Amino acid sequence: MALGRRAAQMALSRRAAQASLGRRAAQAALGRRAAQTVWADGQLRRRWVMCLCGWLWLLYCLHVPGSVWGLDGGGEGACRLIAKPISGSVYRAGDVVIGGLFPIHVEAPLPEQEFRSIKENSTCTIFYQRAYRWLQTMIFAVEEINRDPALLPNLTLGFLASDTCLSEGTTLGAALAMVTGQEASVVGTECGTTPEVAVIIGDARSSASIVVAQTLGPFDLPMVSYFASCACLSDTWRYPSFFRTVPSDAFQARGMARLLRQLGWVWVGLVSGDDDYGKFGVQLLLQELQGSGLCVAYSEVIPKVGSQRRIRYIVDTIRGSTARVVVTFAITKDAHALMEEVVRQNITDKQWIASEAWVTDSTLSSPENLPSLAGTIGFALKKADIPGLGTFLTRLHPDGNYQKSDPFLKSMWEEMFGCSLGVELSMTQSSRRQCTGSEVIGEGESQYADVSQLRASYNVYKAVYAIAYAIQDMMACRPGDGVFNGGQCPDIRKLQPSQIVHYLRGVNFSTPVGESFHFDMNGDPPASYDIINWHVTPEGTAEFVQVGHFLSSDGSGGQIDIDMDKVVWGGGSGDEVPVSVCSADCPPGTRHAVQKGKPVCCFDCLSCAEGEISNTTGSVECIRCPERFWSNPDRTACIPQLVDFLSYSDTMGVILSVISVSGATLTAGALATFLYHRHTALVKANNSELSFLLLLSLKLCFLCALVFIGQPNPWTCMLRHTLFGISFVFCISCLLSRTVVVLVAFRATLPGENLMRYFSPTQQRMGISLCTLIQVLICVLWLALAPPQPAERGGREGRGPRVVLECEVGSVVGFSLVLGYIGLLASLCLLLAFLARKLPDNFNEAKFITFSMLIFCAVWISFIPAYVSSPGKYTVAVEIFAILASSFGLLFCLFAPKCYIILLRPERNTKRHMMSK
Repeated sequence: MALGRRAAQMALSRRAAQASLGRRAAQAALGRRAAQTVWADGQLRRRWVMCLCGWLWLLYCLHVPGSVWGLDGGGEGACRLIAKPISGSVYRAGDVVIGGLFPIHVEAPLPEQEFRSIKENSTCTIFYQRAYRWLQTMIFAVEEINRDPALLPNLTLGFLASDTCLSEGTTLGAALAMVTGQEASVVGTECGTTPEVAVIIGDARSSASIVVAQTLGPFDLPMVSYFASCACLSDTWRYPSFFRTVPSDAFQARGMARLLRQLGWVWVGLVSGDDDYGKFGVQLLLQELQGSGLCVAYSEVIPKVGSQRRIRYIVDTIRGSTARVVVTFAITKDAHALMEEVVRQNITDKQWIASEAWVTDSTLSSPENLPSLAGTIGFALKKADIPGLGTFLTRLHPDGNYQKSDPFLKSMWEEMFGCSLGVELSMTQSSRRQCTGSEVIGEGESQYADVSQLRASYNVYKAVYAIAYAIQDMMACRPGDGVFNGGQCPDIRKLQPSQIVHYLRGVNFSTPVGESFHFDMNGDPPASYDIINWHVTPEGTAEFVQVGHFLSSDGSGGQIDIDMDKVVWGGGSGDEVPVSVCSADCPPGTRHAVQKGKPVCCFDCLSCAEGEISNTTGSVECIRCPERFWSNPDRTACIPQLVDFLSYSDTMGVILSVISVSGATLTAGALATFLYHRHTALVKANNSELSFLLLLSLKLCFLCALVFIGQPNPWTCMLRHTLFGISFVFCISCLLSRTVVVLVAFRATLPGENLMRYFSPTQQRMGISLCTLIQVLICVLWLALAPPQPAERGGREGRGPRVVLECEVGSVVGFSLVLGYIGLLASLCLLLAFLARKLPDNFNEAKFITFSMLIFCAVWISFIPAYVSSPGKYTVAVEIFAILASSFGLLFCLFAPKCYIILLRPERNTKRHMMSK
């Protein structure tokens, strides 16, 4: 194949640019589709402008006639290549050539900053065995397909694989070299219509893939990446020809968030690389964690330019944080820089969560790192066993044929065996021995030949097969049934990149290992991850053990399954799941109170208020108890509220009952004494009939106190106040009648004046009945209009965790009239008794009546403030006490002296003694 055809890309570039501009204009007219939310628009615009300017400048440099630049040679319309890529490449011719971008080395030379001269003899350093295995896997897949007579008959695949040196600039240069060629000078007549490489597999890094995709995207040149997982690359508007066999980080972030929630890790630290992979991965994880109650203790970024001071600061932050779980979204190189300092500072109390970029890296899991990293858990790409790959990898040997076709073999051999193949040793090789040539690559003995963890290698394998099946679909096209202009089918010998893009979108096949594969509408594969745990073997080496898996299909949240019995935890936790919290969960009976200025995961524990509970650990809020329930002392359960009323089982109820019954008994005793001695002078002189009525009413007063004790119900509530009001009015009416009789009898001083005829026993009975009837009418109206009813007080709005049962008066006016009428009669009786206090002693009991009414009035005046201020059942107790105190006052003041004379001084119970002065 003539190398001069490389310069033919000028015509292709112009046509592709015109078509691209026309398509972009049409898209602009229809309106731009919104990009994914994970993109920072300002950064994307700057990157797009930078790549577009670089693309135009590169085209200008490649296609401007040599005379403009003052270069010799080149005829009419000739183009000159100003600079060649610094990376090496492996090439094999074929009918269709597949490009490959692999970071064989991980240190690129520093770029020329002054742009005054071309930098010569620049080489990449630090060989990466794992990436070389990826390259060999691509070669293995190409050869396997070429041997398969059923897949691509009569067509041979070739490849052109280049080293990217893990740098955006080197990667872009290698990609452009694949497409445009590397001849020093070509003329316009040699320009063709198809690029040398029609499709590229790569790159491994998201940042480099973004740069290449933005540069080659306008030409519709397809890329199939095997390790670039940034979710931003799923945007088909910005990257319409980008595909990948590695799942988007959106799924990995979703899986990590689910893992953190499932294991109860709510306080985590985040560390990311300073690239698109790390930044967008952490941003996606933060989005997944929103609203889940998980908090981030810190978020640090590993610098790309080696800054040991910055690395130490990051590790110091990790060590000083209370977060025991550290999520690391970084590529292998950045993870190496971080873990070296972690091991140096001997940090062994952290549980590491690894992204798929480094979780199965054997250099990181070296024995010297295991004290700090043992127990690491991470998400790894799906593993597969590729038959024959191990033998294929070990076939290499640094003889003349291999070294001539593979410029990387020498570096790989020297890195693997620690020797030198060159005759002249450099300064870095001076300490190495000379290779003997008898070294043999053993399967599984090095990172390159380790086929136990074929994950990214399997993605390379699937990428080659996806391209092969797309070409197979092209070959199956029948003329007239094609999807291009006029039903045309693609020309396999002159493939256009846009044609491959179309057929790649429709591939759906099963790999030789039996996995079904296809691309979705965004160019992404089905998401599937293995959950890997780092175990330490008895020999002190690391073993990557699969302890679970995470599957996520389109539109689903994903399913995570982990076998907890297989997991070995990091941070010295042993068999126990590490606890990573800012504040320990609040025990039952308390709630969270977020600390001011700190994340929601940092909180204090406050006891629930009365009437509220929390019966689970880590409650955010307390729950109010339902009606008639109250919180227990520990605030952990709602218990039925105690029903509180003055009952006969209470000590106070028993005492008041005994006093009430004692008063009624004493009254009954006095009544019996008066009945038995009713014919004596003292009983006759004190109007025996009124005395009997007065004693009967006092007995009712004592007994009515018993109605106030016990659980209130509608009947007892109505009976309480009515019986109390009528009994006391009856009693005071009798006393008032006696006072009036005494006063009238001793005040009648005129001869022939007979006022007593108006106060005969009949009139006295009528007066007593009339006064009592008025109280009865008041009570009837009260009961008819607004009777007293039982009511509950207390609970949440009360003064304690009890339901207080009491009788509400119903009508305050009715209650006031009952008490007011009693007070009116008592005041009138007191006034009349006071006027009769100086009458003759033997016949005058006005002094006793006056004293008894003073006690009566003092008791009930004191009752009012005590009644209002007493809580709960004590209100009833105050009312009973007032009833009993006033009743005893009347009983003792009026009848104790008489009973004393009747029973103990009978000689004074004579008419003569009573008539004497």
